[in-house]
Amino acid sequence: MTSTAPTFKPFTLALIQLGHIGADKSSNLKHAREMILKAAKGDEPRAPKPDLIVLPECFNSPYGHVHFPQYAETIGYTSGQKYDINKSESESVKALSATAKEAGVWLLGGTIPERDTSDGNIYNAATVYSPAGDLVAVHRKVHLFDIDIPGKITFKESETLTGGHSINFFDTEFARIGLGICYDVRFPELAMINARQGCQVLIYPSAFNTTTGPLHWELLQRARAVDNQVFFSMCSPARDLTAGYHAWGHSMVVDPMGKILMEAGHDEDIIFAQIDPTTFKEARAGIPVTTQRRFDVYPDSRICRVEILAEHRYLRRYRQFQ
Repeated sequence: MTSTAPTFKPFTLALIQLGHIGADKSSNLKHAREMILKAAKGDEPRAPKPDLIVLPECFNSPYGHVHFPQYAETIGYTSGQKYDINKSESESVKALSATAKEAGVWLLGGTIPERDTSDGNIYNAATVYSPAGDLVAVHRKVHLFDIDIPGKITFKESETLTGGHSINFFDTEFARIGLGICYDVRFPELAMINARQGCQVLIYPSAFNTTTGPLHWELLQRARAVDNQVFFSMCSPARDLTAGYHAWGHSMVVDPMGKILMEAGHDEDIIFAQIDPTTFKEARAGIPVTTQRRFDVYPDSRICRVEILAEHRYLRRYRQFQ
C-alpha cells in the first residue's frame, strides 16, 4: 500500500542542461559538481536558491550503447534499506552525494550506466540524494530506446542495456516526485501510475535527439502533464554536434494545465522554475478527471499493473529454464 504523499508546498526547481560531456569521466563529474554548486546559488532576484536540482541523462559519459559497458558502475542500492555511501563502489554516487551535501539541496543526479553484480546486467539508472547526501532512490530506465527511423536515426539501447522492473518515486518535505527516464515518457502508463501513487511532480532526465526532439519533446511533456494534472519536467544534456549523439536540449518544465513555465535553448544552461501548488489544486478542482474515471467501463490501471508484473515474473522464470 502506498503511503500518504507529503503536503504539496511551493518550491524552486533547477534544471542543469549540462554541456562539455566527454570521454573523461572524472572531468565530467568535476564539471557537474561545478554546475550544481552554481545552480545552488540561485538566480536572484528571479529565483532563490533551488530546493531541487536535476542533471540530465548520461551526464557522466558519452551517450551510446557502445559506451554503457565501459562506463558502468556498481551501485548496490536496495529500496527501503539505508545505503552506506562510504562503502559505495560507485565513483559517481560518491561524487553526487558529496555535492548534494555541500550544496544543501535535493539532487536528482541525472543517470549513469549501472552494472548489477547479481546478474551482470547493465541498466540506465537515475539516482536521488537528500540535502544530507543520502542516496534515497534509484530508478532504472524501464523502456529501452530501440528505434529505427529510415534515413534519420537508428538506435538500440538493448544491445547493451536491460530495462528496469519497477516504478519509483521519492518524498521530500515539499512534494512527492515520480521518476522516469527519457523514452519512458512515451508510455503513459508509467506517469499515470506515479500520479495515482500521489506524485505531484514527475521528472525525467532525458536525451532526445535532433530528429525526435522537434517532433515530440514538447508534445509528450505537455501531454503527460495534462493527462495526469501534474507538473512535468525533462532535463536534457546540451547539444554537442561534435559528439556521436546530438541531444536536442530544450530542458523544460510544464505545469498541470500544459503551460510551459521554463524552457532552455540548446546550449549549456541552468533554468529555474517556481513550482506553485495552487495551479495543481486549481487544475484538479476545475477539471476533476482524477475523480471521474470509469472503472466500471475500463480496468483500474493499478490492478492491471499487478497482473502485468506477475506475467513478467513468470516470463523471466520461464526463460531461465530455456
